Amino acid sequence: MGEPEMLAQVGPVKLRLQVMSAGTGAMGPGKAAVLEAIQTHGSITAAGRALGMSYKRCWALVDEMNRCWRTPLVTAVRGGPTQGALLTDEGTLVLEAFRALEQRLTAATREDPAYAALVDNLRETPLSPPGS
Repeated sequence: MGEPEMLAQVGPVKLRLQVMSAGTGAMGPGKAAVLEAIQTHGSITAAGRALGMSYKRCWALVDEMNRCWRTPLVTAVRGGPTQGALLTDEGTLVLEAFRALEQRLTAATREDPAYAALVDNLRETPLSPPGS
């Protein structure tokens, strides 16, 4: 299973922001959703369950993020009465910055004349293929 497709939608235009680290996806909509789910549920297992993905896939996304950023975005909580995972201060900062940039890109797209040119020339529904 790949990252969940959570794209910013501006009318018929879908925007998908990705932050890359030497060709590796350091952050995208799916990884941001994983961070949000960890923030909400307090564990990688529960985050995966909430997103409909396996623990293995969720852990792989966390591991990839932690390897891409200078400091880990997620840390494990072990011992004591609770176990699970938490966002680090850097994880919270990266998540908030990513979501803020998504919002700005969405707003800028709405206001761009190129957006109007695309939308004004787009059919509401595609024509049927020939012979159908």
